[in-house]
Amino acid sequence: MQNKDQNTDFETRSLDTVCVNESQLEHKWYHNLKYLVIGLLFGIVFIKAEVISWYRIQEMFRFQSFHMYGIIGSAVVVGMLSIFLIKKFNIKTIYGEKIEFHDKTFNKGQIYGGLLFGLGWAITGACPGPLFAQIGTGATVMIVTLLSAVAGTWVYGYFRDKLPH
Repeated sequence: MQNKDQNTDFETRSLDTVCVNESQLEHKWYHNLKYLVIGLLFGIVFIKAEVISWYRIQEMFRFQSFHMYGIIGSAVVVGMLSIFLIKKFNIKTIYGEKIEFHDKTFNKGQIYGGLLFGLGWAITGACPGPLFAQIGTGATVMIVTLLSAVAGTWVYGYFRDKLPH
């Protein structure tokens, strides 16, 4: 017999295992090329804005420069404005599908995960977005960081059912 916490945990976890806004449309393989183009443009912006610079990241964690805080803050404001506009004007995807937002409940694991993420970011000078741009610029040592991130994700997924949530 399962207790109430396990049922609630299952219900909560069921939302994050499936993309709730996943499109039901079927597309040809070449429709994914738009994501490749956007990813390349995103990488170029990261490089030009010095977001992938280990020195800029170290300046941020040492509170020596506003550069990274300005970029992250700008991204947060753009995200907030985008969500506000999507909700206010009921904006749909480019294929006409409704965009839904679901409330998330707080979990103390988010604090631990955030601290672990920040520690890894401070040590390696990379988070998942800029990681690929760093490798693309020739910093091949970042492949170790990429493989470590993949391994860490796999380990978490393997032990997730045994961890407290």
